[in-house]
Amino acid sequence: MRQKMFGRIQVKVWMASVGFAVMVGALAACESNATNQDAAKPAGSATPADVQAGEAKFSANCAACHGVRGVGTKQGPPLVHKIYEPNHHADMAFQRAAENGVRAHHWEFGNMPKIEAVTSADVEQIIRYVRWLQREAGIY
Repeated sequence: MRQKMFGRIQVKVWMASVGFAVMVGALAACESNATNQDAAKPAGSATPADVQAGEAKFSANCAACHGVRGVGTKQGPPLVHKIYEPNHHADMAFQRAAENGVRAHHWEFGNMPKIEAVTSADVEQIIRYVRWLQREAGIY
């Protein structure tokens, strides 16, 4: 009887250990994708002339947190990610985020402050650049 109970406990401990290992591996994979600067970089694509102004404004106002080419950093989430596709985060969401800031809701980077240095027209150019990056990465 004791041996049977000990065997069941061993199986439960083993199953819990495997489950924990899988969870840790999945979290590590998510973290590496969120901060990998090359993960969503369009292969060999030069930035088209019609989005270069947005690229410059993104680099000056957004890249410190959202990373070069929008792939995220340890300070902010990747914008080149399925969560930010137009069907989930419409262009107006980017406008509101820049104008008002955003409470953390998809990621654990903390709240995003409003970006006082950009105008609505600047954000439109930034959005065009981010949407181009997303299309190049195959997100939509």
